[in-house]
Parts: sequence; structure tokens; C-alpha cells
Amino acid sequence: MQLSRNALNLMSQTHPCAQNAVDIFKDSWYSQLPGTDGEVIATGGTQLFDDARIRWAAEQAGGFEGKTILELGPLEAGHSYMMSKLGAQHITAVEGNSRLFLKCLIAKELYRLDRCTFLFGDFVQYMQKVPHTFDFCLASGVLYHMANPIQLLELIAKVSNRTMLWTQYYDHDVIRQRMPLYKRVRFKQGRKDTYKGFTYTRHERRYGLGLRNLQFIGGTASYSCWLTLEDIIAGLKFVGFRDVAIGFHDKEHVNGPAVCLACSK
Repeated sequence: MQLSRNALNLMSQTHPCAQNAVDIFKDSWYSQLPGTDGEVIATGGTQLFDDARIRWAAEQAGGFEGKTILELGPLEAGHSYMMSKLGAQHITAVEGNSRLFLKCLIAKELYRLDRCTFLFGDFVQYMQKVPHTFDFCLASGVLYHMANPIQLLELIAKVSNRTMLWTQYYDHDVIRQRMPLYKRVRFKQGRKDTYKGFTYTRHERRYGLGLRNLQFIGGTASYSCWLTLEDIIAGLKFVGFRDVAIGFHDKEHVNGPAVCLACSK
């Protein structure tokens, strides 16, 4: 969506339809959106509205039927859509990117996601203050965008006894082979750090010029901290998740090694 100096350019003069709403963000959707009533919806290519990782998460959690769910960073509501279709009682989804939040509202209207509430703001602050817990917490695509990832794991354990994370992680050999400029552009040299008694290695990554792009979908700081897979699993157990199942482990992911972790206390 581009800003215009002429307010009339923001007006639609076509018959109301789902396509009009989608085209507010024309050519900037990441997800392939389901069609509505036979209409063709111009979309991106990522299958987030039909994602095998969410079906796997549901299997690991004993199903989503009747459960309350907290979703961190819903992006364009694809996973919200799936969890609603899988019978969730209610989904609270917190999105910190204003463009993505508006896309979620479009999806909510298009697909009648009446059991979803989308909130605009920082999910870290939300979890710090929310007075109740949820049956399940979905944290897909957020951990590696955090400046303090162990704090996020601690907050997830605070709000739910079950979670699924999809995240990228730091593997020095893989990153050295596939991102030859990582020392100069992407990652700082790893350093030890401690969070409330848990010691881990921080691999800080600067977003750099990516912050100038309105398509940026990272975290709320100018950098993030990637963890090794070993530190992620150890961190999950440190905050109270005793059982950690690994799925969809992909060292060849285009943006760096990635994995799904289904966790329970």
C-alpha cells in the first residue's frame, strides 16, 4: 500500500468485493489466501493458511478443539484461520506491525474469523500484564526476532503449559557456508550472557538496511539475538517445559536453519 497526495486515490469506485480489500495491500501479501465465493484473490506464495506445521502442532497438543490460544505475531492471520477451523474456542493474536495488523483485520472480515481477537501492540508487554493463562501458545516466526529470546521463553511458560515454536536458529557451520558476509553484515561474534541464572550464547544480528523497507517483518528493535538449537531447548527446559518434541527440522531453509518445537510442562 502506497501513500498518496490525493485523497481521491484512496477511494474505491468499483463494486464492493473481497478483492478490493485484498488489493489495499496489492503485491505485498506473503500468504496465499483462500478464495472466497469463487473470487480470485491475488496473493503471495507462502502456504500459511494451509500449513502442515499447524496440523502437527495440533496433533502434539491433543487437538485445538475448545481451547483458548494466544498467538504471537500472527502475520496475515493464516495460522489464526487454521486454528479457528480446527475448533479453537478463542484465539487472541497480538501483532506489533501496523501493516500486518491491518492485513489480519482484512482476513478476519473475509473469512469470518469471529473466534479471533487481533490486538495491535507488543506481545512481550501483553504477556507481562495479562492476568490469565491460555491452553496453548503459538510462537511461530518470532523467537529469532527477539533481542531477549530467553525472556520470551519465560513469558510463554508464564501464560501457557503448552506451546509450539517455529524458529530459525544459529548454526555456525551452516551460516558460514551460506551467508559468507555474516561477520561483516549480519551476525556479531557470539558472546556469553545470563538471564536469571540461565547461561547461553548470544548471536546478535543487525537488520541494517532492511529497516528501510516497508515490507520489513522483524522485531521491534534494530537487532535480534539468534540462539543455537541446543540453547533453545535448554532454555525451554529451564523455564519449565519438560517435554520438547522436534519436527520440521530444516537445515537447508532459505533464511537459515529452522525447526518446530512442540513443548509441554
